[in-house]
Amino acid sequence: MKSLTIQGKKRESVGKTSTRALRNAERVPCVVYGGSEPIHFSANVREFKDLVYTPEAHIVNLELEGADSVNCVLQDIQFHPVTDEILHVDFYEINENKPVVMTVPVRLEGRARGVMAGGVLRFNQRNLKVKAIPSKLPDEIVVNISSMRIGHKKYIKDLRVEDFELVHPDNQVVCMIKTARTAIAIADDDEDEEDGEAAEEQATEAAEGNSDSAEETQE
Repeated sequence: MKSLTIQGKKRESVGKTSTRALRNAERVPCVVYGGSEPIHFSANVREFKDLVYTPEAHIVNLELEGADSVNCVLQDIQFHPVTDEILHVDFYEINENKPVVMTVPVRLEGRARGVMAGGVLRFNQRNLKVKAIPSKLPDEIVVNISSMRIGHKKYIKDLRVEDFELVHPDNQVVCMIKTARTAIAIADDDEDEEDGEAAEEQATEAAEGNSDSAEETQE
């Protein structure tokens, strides 16, 4: 899994006044859990650009002034409901031998047969939670949809592997191919055209049959 570094400073005070002052200075209050005790720190808002505003998952190498670096993963993030400003970030310290849960993106690969036939791809789960030791955490989960036809679905149970655990129920739908209205309309038009051609053939055969009967009668 990819990693990035965030530079931070430990916080001496965690009250509302201190938190407000940090945000006014364009710094984000943060906490790291998972160790012997929580680590309160702050970092410049620019430090989070490559961590938050990307679909990729990362392991964070947190470097704090006057302290040892800490490897962690993003656990939770709070945004301002109006401005989308980052208000607070929670991290979780990782241990090489201890499983950790984190969210990773899902990438669809290939072109579904059902889409080429006029169906519509519905991508239900663009991110999934996985549980694994850090060395087994995937950068992304790749789903090949080439063989999917209209009506087919990919479930969580179809994506399970030995390296990591998907923290979702087996029957949860990741993606599916639905019938489009245009595809239904085209199918109906084709059926109408086939019915029309069949009726025309029957009428022609009947006319030819009547003509033959009339000729036999004249003879």
